[in-house]
Amino acid sequence: MVQLYNLHPFGSQRVVPCKQEPAYFCCGQDVLFVASTAASCRVEVFAVREQGRCEALGSFATLGPVLRMAHSSAGDYLVTIEEKGKATFLRAYMNWRCMSSGSSRVCVRMVGHKMEESYSETLKEQMSVVEMPLSDPPLCISCCPVNGDLLVGCKNKLVMFCLKYLVINQNLTVLDFERSLILHIDNLIPAEVAFCARHIAVTTELDVLILKLELVQQSAHRTEQCAQGVSAPEKAEDGGSPSTHTLQLELDEFIICQKPVELLGEESKLCEIPITLESTELPTEDTKRFQVQYLLFRRFAPDQSPFGFCEETKLHSLQLLPVYQTGCEETENERKLLSLFCFFSLPHVGYLYSIGKLVELISTYQYSEKSEQAVLTPQFLHVITSQNLQCFTVRCSAAAARDEDPYIDTTVKACPPVTLDVCTLRMQLFIGPRAICHFKNHIILLTKADTEDITERRKPTRRMLSRKADSIKSRTNSESEPGWNLYIINTVSTIQLYREMVDYSRTYENVKTESCIHLLSEAHLLVRAAIMDPHFLKSDEKEDLLRAFRESCAFLGDCYSRFDTKDYHLALPYYRMSGLSMTEVLKRLVSEGDEMQTYERGFIFYLTHSLNEDSNEELSKESGNKVLQIFYLADPVQLPHILCSPCMRNVCPLTAVKYLQKVEKMMPSVVLTLTKAYLALKTGDLTMYEHEMDSCKETTLACGFIGQPGLLQQRKEGIVIPTEFAVHLKEMQPGLLVAATVALHENSKIELEEADTFFKMLCSSSENTIPQLLVDFWEALLVVSSQEEILQELLLRVTSQYVWRISKKQLPETKPLKTTEDLINSCSHFGLIFPWVTSIMSVGCSSDKDYHEDISRLQSLLCSRSINIASALPVLEPLTEADNVGLTIRVLCNTHLGKYEEAIDQLLKRCPDVAVFYAQHELKGDNQALWWNKLLPELCKRARLTGNDCPVLISSLKAETLSVVAMELELRDFLSLLPEDGTAAFFLPHLLHCSQRKLLT
Repeated sequence: MVQLYNLHPFGSQRVVPCKQEPAYFCCGQDVLFVASTAASCRVEVFAVREQGRCEALGSFATLGPVLRMAHSSAGDYLVTIEEKGKATFLRAYMNWRCMSSGSSRVCVRMVGHKMEESYSETLKEQMSVVEMPLSDPPLCISCCPVNGDLLVGCKNKLVMFCLKYLVINQNLTVLDFERSLILHIDNLIPAEVAFCARHIAVTTELDVLILKLELVQQSAHRTEQCAQGVSAPEKAEDGGSPSTHTLQLELDEFIICQKPVELLGEESKLCEIPITLESTELPTEDTKRFQVQYLLFRRFAPDQSPFGFCEETKLHSLQLLPVYQTGCEETENERKLLSLFCFFSLPHVGYLYSIGKLVELISTYQYSEKSEQAVLTPQFLHVITSQNLQCFTVRCSAAAARDEDPYIDTTVKACPPVTLDVCTLRMQLFIGPRAICHFKNHIILLTKADTEDITERRKPTRRMLSRKADSIKSRTNSESEPGWNLYIINTVSTIQLYREMVDYSRTYENVKTESCIHLLSEAHLLVRAAIMDPHFLKSDEKEDLLRAFRESCAFLGDCYSRFDTKDYHLALPYYRMSGLSMTEVLKRLVSEGDEMQTYERGFIFYLTHSLNEDSNEELSKESGNKVLQIFYLADPVQLPHILCSPCMRNVCPLTAVKYLQKVEKMMPSVVLTLTKAYLALKTGDLTMYEHEMDSCKETTLACGFIGQPGLLQQRKEGIVIPTEFAVHLKEMQPGLLVAATVALHENSKIELEEADTFFKMLCSSSENTIPQLLVDFWEALLVVSSQEEILQELLLRVTSQYVWRISKKQLPETKPLKTTEDLINSCSHFGLIFPWVTSIMSVGCSSDKDYHEDISRLQSLLCSRSINIASALPVLEPLTEADNVGLTIRVLCNTHLGKYEEAIDQLLKRCPDVAVFYAQHELKGDNQALWWNKLLPELCKRARLTGNDCPVLISSLKAETLSVVAMELELRDFLSLLPEDGTAAFFLPHLLHCSQRKLLT
């Protein structure tokens, strides 16, 4: 792996025309603040234009020499720590831009000072200085880039100030601060603090602690109770627990220090650093309260050498870097924080952590020399040493992309891994780099050369960086102070550096595969980071960046296709992200006329998935034949499958058959046989087709379609479309077609709704018309399906179709594949038709004879116990009681629902002679009481009314009903049921039988 790519991320440089030697500097939204050394106590402000051109906006005096300074983009204010008379002061400079208009008026006020209306009106045209008194001297400061809040580090505590927007009137809004929270941390002297989105990072010389303030809502009456609370484990009573400021005991010549330690996430609580929160806000109705969550604690040990300890071993360059959601607007109110990263460094090594749901170390940076300072950006890490400005790659965009889309590592999308090795893009020689900061696409660098360096510098040397012809000349006082310079170094555009990376990667194509992939991955991450930048939507390079992103995906796809790597599968998602068609990819990778070309796994993986997916792209005849050759050489077992792809419609069938015949000799299969039959149909060779289809049993062929559903149906824009093979089977072997479709459904190759569309398209039926072949499929599926939900759906569908045909007097357009008898014998959901149903139908109208099959199927379904009658009632509604079919349906439904009395009434009204048959079949067990409670009184009543004119009623009463009742009831109960006006001779035989049965028992 190449660790140093000698690329050119740095472009032109310009000198900042400072009047005094800079002590501290920082960047604003579009400006540079430079605080001079102790002599002048002033801050100069420069507007930064295109290509790093500087324009002086003015300057303002400070109370004393500036010890620390920071700018907040939210609120556009500058905050400083200044020293005067051995005392330090914390000050914020508001409305400083009025200086550029020539105003020199300055207003100084205390934080929280209530401004009068007349006094505040003058703030429009004057700079306002807000002084923030502290009980302890401020040591370090940090502004939150998200909301502009301020964090101040003091000995043993951190103080948080919330930025407030005070609306004086509709024309004037004034910024102010409110001291809202104090974090008391024992034995801690912060060297640096960083603050972003309620995340706090603090370092001492050798310790790092990262915290998160979690918001807890509580009512105002609890405010006093919760004003102070320990949010971390308290120190051990014996006082032996480690503290942030390591206790070092110097005994004689020995130094005792603690071991290095790293605690991540929940484990970081074990650092035993107690933190007490003190709220200083005025309590309101719903006061905000915080609790502390520990994210990271890391302790380093001083570097050791054979000569003793290195006294300069200490942490520096602490930074929290936010990354915002892709596509967010530039305004702070609309940006959504996506990821957060923390960087800190020792003299010879830097550490980059991802601070999110998981806290993890994602990169470690080894420096070639002792570092002075470092600055992290979403694209690079810039480090200065005693002689160099170094540029390292970072993995922030890779981590942020996965935070934004947890499913990015799929066959559709990809991103280089977070664990990708870091490398150095450039080591740029400078004389005496001392301080550095970053601003958009510029690096501000302070250099201060020693005397011997100045002598060397005056010798004619070739400059490493070009200066524009119109660059600003050096200061007029450079003779008196020749040793320092403040540069604005313009980093090259993302597109320019991307192009250089791509060109440079070609030098490794045939030598070092991994280096080529590594450098192209760096180029991809470089572009991805630029796209995730909030300025992206308004960037002039937007279209160029998107084009470069797609191009970088294509280059990575080429690498994973051409090279034999363990991550060969990444060829597929990168090619998909590139937007290239299959034809374009083939042109990139396949050499014309090279019969000896070999193909790696990544390319085959890409082709296999692309050909098997739902694609509208059709390869040309030449491209299709080339794909056949590729698979024959690389993966012949896939040939039958790729030939069924919609992309291969234009392939030459004769050429395909020749390849299949070669493969069949090595590895025969049913899928291959079916594919040959499919191609024979395309060429019109029916003899070959019949030979292939007759070589296997029909059940084997039906199962063979499971291996390749594309032989029967293909998808176009998500719709299942029948193939020529399916059309032929529909005409010649519909049974095989139905059996194959059932097999596909049972193996989750086709959904029920898709099968409906498939058969309707196959039979050229309208949307609302159900072809008989689809009904055959439903009936066949009822035989094999075991899922209750699907069974009920199928039962309702076939029932609805039977009812529709019977009610509409509509015959099926083709002969059903199975008769009712076949279904009864093969499917448990079709039951034997009850004798009483047959009796009713025996006196039916002759007009029903043409629809006997549908009627018997419907009755068979209702004679089984499978269908849910309650759900089927609306479907059965069209069949009225006007004929015998309707009567059987109504009686069967009432029987299913347990409404036996209603069923008997319907039968006695329409077919009284069937009532006894019905009773014999249905009235059993608990329902047998209906014989004497319902049927016997009804028959007696009807016989009395009609007399001898209804022999059927009399015979039913005499032969069946009285016999059953006499067998089941006691003699006394039997007598009570007999009508008082009946003929004794008619009932006497049954009375004798009842009494004899009693004597026998």
